[in-house]
Amino acid sequence: MVRAASVVSADEPAPDSEPERRLGELCTLLAAYLEPGTIESIREAYRFAAQAHEGQRRRSGEPYITHPIAVARILAEMRLDAESITAALLHDVIEDTPTAKEGVAERFGEQVAELVDGVSKLGAIDFKSKAEAQAESFRKMILAMARDIRVILIKLADRLHNMRTIWIMPPHKRRQIARETLEIYAPIAQRLGINAVRTELEDLGFAALYPLRYRALKEKLARQRGRRGVILDTVCEQVRSRLAELGIDAEVVGREKHLWSIYCKMAQKQLNFRDVFDVYGFRVLVASVDDCYRVLGVLHSLYKPRPGRIKDYIAIPKANGYQSLHTTLVGPHRIRLEAQIRTREMHAVAESGIAAHWLYKEAAEGDNTAQVRAREWVRDLLEMQRSVGTSEEFIESVKIDLVPNEVYVFTPQGDITELPSNATPVDFAYAIHSEIGDCCVAAKVDHRLTPLRTPLQTGQMVEIITAPVARPNPVWLDFVVTAKARTAIRHALKRLKDEEAIELGRRMVDRALGALSLDLEGLGEARIAAALEGAGSESLEELLKEVGLGRRVPWLVAQQLSGLDQGEAELEARPDEGDEHGQLTIRGNEGTVLTFARCCRPIPGDPIVGFASTGRGVVIHHRDCKNVGGQRKARQKWVDVEWDTQADAEFPTAIRIDVVNERGALALLAHAIAERGSSIENVTIEERDGMLATVRFLILVRDRRHLASVMRHLRAMSPVQRIVRKKDG
Repeated sequence: MVRAASVVSADEPAPDSEPERRLGELCTLLAAYLEPGTIESIREAYRFAAQAHEGQRRRSGEPYITHPIAVARILAEMRLDAESITAALLHDVIEDTPTAKEGVAERFGEQVAELVDGVSKLGAIDFKSKAEAQAESFRKMILAMARDIRVILIKLADRLHNMRTIWIMPPHKRRQIARETLEIYAPIAQRLGINAVRTELEDLGFAALYPLRYRALKEKLARQRGRRGVILDTVCEQVRSRLAELGIDAEVVGREKHLWSIYCKMAQKQLNFRDVFDVYGFRVLVASVDDCYRVLGVLHSLYKPRPGRIKDYIAIPKANGYQSLHTTLVGPHRIRLEAQIRTREMHAVAESGIAAHWLYKEAAEGDNTAQVRAREWVRDLLEMQRSVGTSEEFIESVKIDLVPNEVYVFTPQGDITELPSNATPVDFAYAIHSEIGDCCVAAKVDHRLTPLRTPLQTGQMVEIITAPVARPNPVWLDFVVTAKARTAIRHALKRLKDEEAIELGRRMVDRALGALSLDLEGLGEARIAAALEGAGSESLEELLKEVGLGRRVPWLVAQQLSGLDQGEAELEARPDEGDEHGQLTIRGNEGTVLTFARCCRPIPGDPIVGFASTGRGVVIHHRDCKNVGGQRKARQKWVDVEWDTQADAEFPTAIRIDVVNERGALALLAHAIAERGSSIENVTIEERDGMLATVRFLILVRDRRHLASVMRHLRAMSPVQRIVRKKDG
């Protein structure tokens, strides 16, 4: 990741007491909750880091050691343990100094060394691009975070201090770091429930990315603060008095929406600043959950609530463990105020998330809700990273997964499942289990069959219908929103493509071997091993997959497997004209490794020819296609193909109809096509003159006979003047 504070060397740094002063402030803060002995070990870590960073300065001119001290202080304010503080002081020594991980482990223990290494970027690896290096470093950090979640807390503190000092950076670097902060680090802080860090990261990122918008919004908020602030104070006092009368021990404090949140609401809903009504609100902190619901009733008796704006996050917590009651009230002068009601313990979790009441032990009873949910999220990230291909793909999946809004739906058993907004039944299926998602064929929402692309709403009951032979549909990638679903679908499709490629490659090689009076089953292990060595493949399946994907020519692979040299193989394999040896039968259900060319759209009954195409497998053309001529010289890529007599798939083909331009003509044509058992994939209309229109249909047919039946039926209709099959797309 890009660090806002780059390291520069100073030949003879002047003595500077500032780091010692800051260390003293840090130790004073730590003394409030750590044992004296641990504070001395933290001082030792400071001395070790100061010596390692000696001669290094930040762009601001400060000694570099001031940055680790500042990071440690942020963690101390969260009251993290001594190991975290020690790792914060040392978090750059592996990356920016000659110090090795082993040296840190020997001096401060294995856990501290693992934390420091987890925060460090990858070094000594040559990546193709800066984006790839950043993505791989992020991936490494997530893996380290799975072992110890304190890694991400140190990284967030590191990023927060870098954002506080970002103004020393050149403008283009500021924008780059700010965008990364808003897209990755602030959402991670929100996902982990660390609200105090999230809001500061967002406002600092906003100021760095859009400085003019930030200043304008800040000035408008300052102008509005006076009048509305007085109203808010009046409301808070009224609420305090009423709760005191009822004997409810409560703390009532006003709150103001932070600038990035206001800006996002204005941008998403196309609002002016004066139209954002929930800029101000107040929070009520009480002792128990029962008091929370009592306070809600009191507020609704004092001020009129807005319908549909009451949210119960106590009964159904957010993904990060956040719990609170929310209600929007119409206050004096019809000003809308958002009230949040929660216990003091819930407030600690809301502000500090997984850092609240931090305990480093395995006992489940010591975990708060945010910690439990954080570990569940990390487990999902680990499952995701095992399935994705590149680091860039992984980081994009994580961005998708950091969607702040949620919907809550029910399983048929009554269990609640949390999903991001706009999630579909397919997202729900994969959230339950990857195998359910892979086998999903339909869904019932509130007992009614519903299209799989339908966005789900909070409160709906979702039932997934599965079939053992079902497989993921590539179209699902167009509408799923969860990273888990997207990653699982891509992984399953890749696995299916590999299986299909191996099967197609096996058939092609078997056909080619048939011309040599051989077959794969009859080849000995020694001959296959020799062929694999000659081809540079690790296994027969890999070699066959390469053939199925069009990366190897089946004839040459058959020659290697046969053990004959080229001359002998040509003599053995010279077939008579029309000999079926070497021909591949096409059924139409071979999957993604067999492609039917769009230029001529062949269907069963057409004379066809195949060409091996890298990455696309075998591409099937009509023998008379104009594009076949360009392939005639590449004889080694030709694949002899024929239609299987049992082909039962449906194939797209194009027809063009000149029709009288009259009302209802298109509906008549569509009805006639459906009557002959065909379906329409696409239709376009162009007007040739006032009397005639040309309609182009892309329809699905089983073979030439089926197509002829459809065309005869259409030709007999009175509006149809001319009908032809189009073989050029």
